[in-house]
Amino acid sequence: MTTSSRTLSQWFDEFETEAFRLETLDDYSQSGGIEAYEAFLAGEPQPESFKSAAWLDTVRNATDAGKRMYRVHILSRPLTPYLRFELGWGYRRNVEAGEEFFILDATDRENPVPDAPDFWMFDNRTVGAMSYDDQGKYLGTDFLAVEHVREFVAYRDAALAHAEPFAEWWAKYSE
Repeated sequence: MTTSSRTLSQWFDEFETEAFRLETLDDYSQSGGIEAYEAFLAGEPQPESFKSAAWLDTVRNATDAGKRMYRVHILSRPLTPYLRFELGWGYRRNVEAGEEFFILDATDRENPVPDAPDFWMFDNRTVGAMSYDDQGKYLGTDFLAVEHVREFVAYRDAALAHAEPFAEWWAKYSE
């Protein structure tokens, strides 16, 4: 049920204060950056296209304007090959552009938000629920009606309450 006339990419240009993302999957390998993921798996250097991806400009433009972009990834160890790539290459690259990351490690505890879908939330008032297939291919975003926002704020707050900053988690668990 799409309730926004804006696309997901338009929301990144138009949000006012913050954009939050909850990631719940172990594999997004078919959703972009496939060339970089293949290079990672082959032990090759990061492709220039990965180092200068348009996403970095999106993040940098937002954070330079004083907006916050942050996410929590719910995961369990051992990390999948894709998560080693995403955290080791992607997150570390995006941090330099100003994006903040937190890890909710559910390896030795119950996931506090087991029913939460992947989503982006903009300014605590617009939620885009993300859909993926079983191979991690992005299928689209459904913008939800305003009555669902409170539920997604609760997902975000619970995830953040149980997460730790990426840099601290990575220092302990990077492989």
